[in-house]
Amino acid sequence: MWFKNVIFYRLNEAFEYSQEQLQEKLKEQAFTPCKSQELSRYGWVSPCQQLDEMYAHQVHGMFMLAARKEEKILPGAVIKEAVGDKVARIENEQARKVYKKERDQLKDEVILDLLPRAFSKFQQTYALIAPAQGWIAVDASSHKRAEELLSHLRGTLGSLPIALPDVQQSPSAVMSNWLEHNDSLPQGFEVQDECELRDNVLEGGVIRIKGQQLEDEEFIAHLEAGKRVVKLALEWDEQLRFMLQEDLAIKRLKLSEQLQEKMADEAAEDEVAQFDVDMVQMGLEFAKLYPALIAAFGGEAQRP
Repeated sequence: MWFKNVIFYRLNEAFEYSQEQLQEKLKEQAFTPCKSQELSRYGWVSPCQQLDEMYAHQVHGMFMLAARKEEKILPGAVIKEAVGDKVARIENEQARKVYKKERDQLKDEVILDLLPRAFSKFQQTYALIAPAQGWIAVDASSHKRAEELLSHLRGTLGSLPIALPDVQQSPSAVMSNWLEHNDSLPQGFEVQDECELRDNVLEGGVIRIKGQQLEDEEFIAHLEAGKRVVKLALEWDEQLRFMLQEDLAIKRLKLSEQLQEKMADEAAEDEVAQFDVDMVQMGLEFAKLYPALIAAFGGEAQRP
């Protein structure tokens, strides 16, 4: 079970929970389905289906957590139509105008009436905590989704002092320099054939390049004209391939062919054992990747 996207957070204080302590905390806020009049629910679930009610799975000193979100689906068009019907009925029967305040009350009534019949959408988000290495990695495609899990974890534990990585040098400027001067690329990183450029002057001016050599003169001309790299496809240590964003978020994480072959050779016989194998290998790769990323952009920034 490998993450598809990764947002790293730095632990600002030691994470000193044992598996038993963390398990008890998470169990108190385990996921339960929405009641008939609820729009959404959020809570902890087991990160592996075969580990029933094991909310904090620990392997080699790292913890895997999973949170589930349930949201009731109420299409805006359906709500609007139902409110419109109620407004029309009142205006016709009572010969008066329905104004905004009353319309909002009617909307609330419509939502309460529709909720018990609404379908649910479920979303599961995973997090890997590495206390010894001092970071948390969340499998999320957006900061909003990652912060939702971390906010729930903070509420569960009482506090969670974390921060996004803060580096000395602008990732956008550094990645642009990598493409202009290929010999400046840090050891272990290799540029792939995809990137996204943004114009510093024209708002919304974006160029996406895929399947093209990024050393071509035509491409370099975009950089010389002042455009900057905001996303860049990279391979790390011949193990992982991903799209790195200017905020250091990782998208579309994939295993290299070399690592896939290694994982296939180490495949386990049952689901739980395979989950552990994946978790250990992923944790080991992240434990190397995170400091390499920080170092590539000048190291941790020292803010007053």
